[in-house]
Amino acid sequence: MAEPAALSDPGVPRAGLAVTLRGVTKVYDNGIAALGPLDLDVRKGEFVSLLGPSGCGKSTALRLIAGLSAPTSGSVGVAGPVSANGARHSIGFVFQEPTLMPWATVRENVRLPLKLSRVPAAQAAERVRAALTQVGLADFADAFPRELSGGMKMRVSLARALVTDPDILLMDEPFAALDEITRFRLNNDLLALWRDLRKTVIFVTHSVFESVYLSQRVIVMTARPGRIGAEFRIDAPEPRAEEFRTSADYAGYCRRVSGALEPSCQGQAV
Repeated sequence: MAEPAALSDPGVPRAGLAVTLRGVTKVYDNGIAALGPLDLDVRKGEFVSLLGPSGCGKSTALRLIAGLSAPTSGSVGVAGPVSANGARHSIGFVFQEPTLMPWATVRENVRLPLKLSRVPAAQAAERVRAALTQVGLADFADAFPRELSGGMKMRVSLARALVTDPDILLMDEPFAALDEITRFRLNNDLLALWRDLRKTVIFVTHSVFESVYLSQRVIVMTARPGRIGAEFRIDAPEPRAEEFRTSADYAGYCRRVSGALEPSCQGQAV
């Protein structure tokens, strides 16, 4: 669901950057240091994956960027226009679980952020139609969640995030629970959407293979408290397809990313 972004720092990233984190830490009330210090820049239109062991702060970083949580220290800067009420642009957030309303149709689930924002009905209807078309579900607008497969439910969740036309799309392990065939298909569809819409995407995953296939840049995080342990630019030709997934270049990138990930996983459940 799309949520308004909140800044911990009134400044915004310099030109060309969508997100800037500077010295960001997160310590919970129970004393657990979950994250940081973390410094990260994400360029506008870039596809970046955060990869690391469970509990290293990947999801925490997304929540800080979205403004759903405040950092203990440091600053989070998010670029974008400021609306009349002083809020910054919306951020689309896709969670690991689809979190759909079971009593509502696909159309009603996707319309929810617009309803909460009091978008006029006619305008909302057109935006919902466009979002469902983007994710390939135009023919399922009147279906209920119980009638959908796991992959289709995730497409609804993605449409709900896209319906507000956010500049930044945050995705927290959205395909982790899906079977491999469905996951591959959704990876391909997500890349096609990214190429068409040119959103900034920050994608959290446990999968080396998924991160290399999708991303322009893979950030490998250390065990808690999460920091940047390594960074890899994936210089693969676009558009990516099965030829890349079965190529020697892809295998090589996966080996290098895996090698950087292994030290981060020592003593951690993954």
